[in-house]
Amino acid sequence: MLRFIFQFCTAFVVFLFSFLAAWYEGSAILDRPSEWGTSTPISQLMGGYVKESSDILQWDFFVYAAKYRPTFPMIMTVSGLYLLLLVGNALFKRVRKWYAYYLFLISVALFSLSYFSYEASTDGGQKMFVLFAACGTIILLTGLITFLTATIRIKRMKTE
Repeated sequence: MLRFIFQFCTAFVVFLFSFLAAWYEGSAILDRPSEWGTSTPISQLMGGYVKESSDILQWDFFVYAAKYRPTFPMIMTVSGLYLLLLVGNALFKRVRKWYAYYLFLISVALFSLSYFSYEASTDGGQKMFVLFAACGTIILLTGLITFLTATIRIKRMKTE
């Protein structure tokens, strides 16, 4: 239990720091009207065309940071995934098949994010695509191994 708390707190601090750093770096979009058309998909989805900086939602700061300064968004993604895996492992410790399904769900989300960043025109967007695809693949393989291990264990218990 102590190891879980230490890992959770460490990952949470890293996530929080990278979240704040990415948010700060992404706020540079407010001073770049030429980017408002291509780097504000959430604002455009929620409220239409962005005409002034006050129309930009805070979440678009992360889109801009991921496109042009991807270091902190990448760290935030990895530490956030680690938190999800850690919590999922603790929640589904007794029923490993459910943990495998949880991992499959996370990998689907990551592959979806990689799909949306596939044709990124910026270097940062391409790096985010690779990160999403690589993490999705690793988590999918982990889920498959977990599922197969749980299935074999259940079959062994039935035959004994």
